[in-house]
Amino acid sequence: MTLSFWRYTHLALALFSSLFLLLASVTGIILAVDAVQEKTLPYKTENFDTLTLGQTLPVLKKKYAEITELSVDYNQFVTLQAIDEDGNDINAYIDAKTGKTLGIPAKKSEFIQWITSLHRSLFLHETGRFFVGVISFLLFLIAISGFMLVLSRQRGIRNFFSKVIKEYFAQYYHVIFGRLALIPILIIALTGTYLSLERFNFFMGDEKAKAVKTELSAEAKKTSVFEKTLLKDVKKIEFPFTDDPEEYYIIELKDREIEVNQVTGTVITEKLSPMTIQLAALSLDIHTGRINAIWAVILAIACLNILFFIYSGFAITLKRRASRIKNKFKAAESSIIILAGSENGSTLRFANSILKQLIDHGHKAHISELNNFTVFPKAEHFIVFSSTHGLGNAPSNGSKFVSLLKKHNQEQKINFSVVGFGSKSYPDFCGFAVEMDQLLEKQNWSERFLELQTVNDKSAVEFVEWVKLWSAKTGISLSTTPSVYNHVPKGLQKLMVLDKTMVSESEQTFLVTLRANARTKFTSGDLLAVYPANDNRERLYSIGNHSGNIQLVVKLHPHGLGSGFLNNLEAGKVIKGRIINNHAFHFPKKTSKVALISNGTGIAPFLGMIEQNKKKIETHLYAGFRMETEMVLGYKKFTSEMMEKQQLHNFHLALSREAEHFYVMDLIKRDATFFINLLKEGGVIMICGSLAMQKDVETILDALCLENNIGTLSEFRNNGQLLTDCY
Repeated sequence: MTLSFWRYTHLALALFSSLFLLLASVTGIILAVDAVQEKTLPYKTENFDTLTLGQTLPVLKKKYAEITELSVDYNQFVTLQAIDEDGNDINAYIDAKTGKTLGIPAKKSEFIQWITSLHRSLFLHETGRFFVGVISFLLFLIAISGFMLVLSRQRGIRNFFSKVIKEYFAQYYHVIFGRLALIPILIIALTGTYLSLERFNFFMGDEKAKAVKTELSAEAKKTSVFEKTLLKDVKKIEFPFTDDPEEYYIIELKDREIEVNQVTGTVITEKLSPMTIQLAALSLDIHTGRINAIWAVILAIACLNILFFIYSGFAITLKRRASRIKNKFKAAESSIIILAGSENGSTLRFANSILKQLIDHGHKAHISELNNFTVFPKAEHFIVFSSTHGLGNAPSNGSKFVSLLKKHNQEQKINFSVVGFGSKSYPDFCGFAVEMDQLLEKQNWSERFLELQTVNDKSAVEFVEWVKLWSAKTGISLSTTPSVYNHVPKGLQKLMVLDKTMVSESEQTFLVTLRANARTKFTSGDLLAVYPANDNRERLYSIGNHSGNIQLVVKLHPHGLGSGFLNNLEAGKVIKGRIINNHAFHFPKKTSKVALISNGTGIAPFLGMIEQNKKKIETHLYAGFRMETEMVLGYKKFTSEMMEKQQLHNFHLALSREAEHFYVMDLIKRDATFFINLLKEGGVIMICGSLAMQKDVETILDALCLENNIGTLSEFRNNGQLLTDCY
């Protein structure tokens, strides 16, 4: 079965049954709570599970003048119908060990009766029971199709409970709760289906009405059942009317009915209950949770999960539909074809954004799913965006692409560029995009326009790197602002301004300290996204974790949207933003030596990393500024304190506009031997600041690597020894 089959099956079943499941889940929760509440009533006999008929019947016969019937319900409450010595009728819960009255049985409240009727039949009597049975079976199919989707997502049963990559709230918890609630939901569905089938005599008609009389063994005819039969196995006992030995006890057990001699306790006759009756009783016990309070709680939680699945499932569907393809031009008339492969719609969001910009620039562009690949007679460019699913497999709308590529040969030369979307948390990162890139390169009509580009965790920042390359080569000016490719933010968290310094005259920079919610997790190197105009325009700033607070070093730009907004803040003001995990730029935990290189505002995350360096990894800070301002003096004081604590090995400062001016690049050239040894020994170099500085530093480092025959800087980058976060 294909992934798309299971996905559409899951969705179709959920759409059809959602209203009924909503009613069934809400009423199921109420009934489960009622079942738990019943367990708290004080009507159960102490040590009930070990009590035998031989221990309780003589006590009851001695205490009551006449006994008609004794019954044990699913709560293991013992109800006695009798007449006491004063001639009073008794119909009460009793202590089976002493015969003492514990309480009077009461009917269910009208509300619970109403809820029960709604849950069982929707107030439609037999027709309603039929519908409830169908919905129970559909719930079973929904659970199975959901199970298959999780298997596909997690790449096999062995990884069923392994880590789930969090893309967004609804997707993440739909999978997490789905795995945990799978078994209870399957049990609810199967027992509900069985009870409905049993209600309509689906299981072999006559067998239900007839018990099976059995031939007793000689030993059974001699053995007293009173001493070996536990009261917990009894459903009902009808007492003999007189003391005449010919009058028998009629004892209904869970799996049989027996007639017992009241004097000897031997079994006279035995009738086995049909298996269908026993299964129906077991199904009812399990479906309602009435036999065990813990199981009733589990059922209530499972019903709550069903309600959440209805919400999250539709949220996922709407999110996918929001990214559906919208074309202005037909494929046959378009010069730029965007081919998109997406599992959950996020890749289509990027593709639609590029499509809109191309059309706005006057180009005829068309977007198509990979599975719709065909001959494009006027195509000049193929832009291929695709995610990867499972073990390097194609997404659901790209499963036919490889075969279609072989089938449809293009008639003209076409440039191609492939962008892969994925998560580095998976070992087959962008595996399908790599396969497509290699296949396209082998076509006799194709010409490579750009090398394969990859995007981790839907990073708009990484996507912009491809946009810059493609725009520069085509001359088509596409937006390089990450916010254009991000969702309009929702659920932003509040941040309080603790402090903001004055703007440094020479550097035009200032410090902002913010306090986040106590539950918010972040570390130095993460990014803070703020929305100065309260729209989708996003500004990102590198975070330094300073004493548990967010610290930013910001450069004030003339008419700068983000920097102007932050500069106007005052202590005590509350702003909204979101923290973006930038795990690709976190301080390395497993290395012997680290070199931090920054200029200007790029020092912010490094200050936090040094403060958090509790393991005292050998760390060297190289920082470049224009002049020795009051802020720079503050950095010197901080680094001195950190060196005393051995959290920083040394601090190298370059001032470009002082009498003895130096640039960061000069310091690197001076300490060339140190950097070469650091790379050879497996150390890590981190760069944060301006793109111009990054380019200059990488040029020097690459030259040093080649001069010393230790490889190329690109190799060290791929090895995780060069980390950058520049802008």
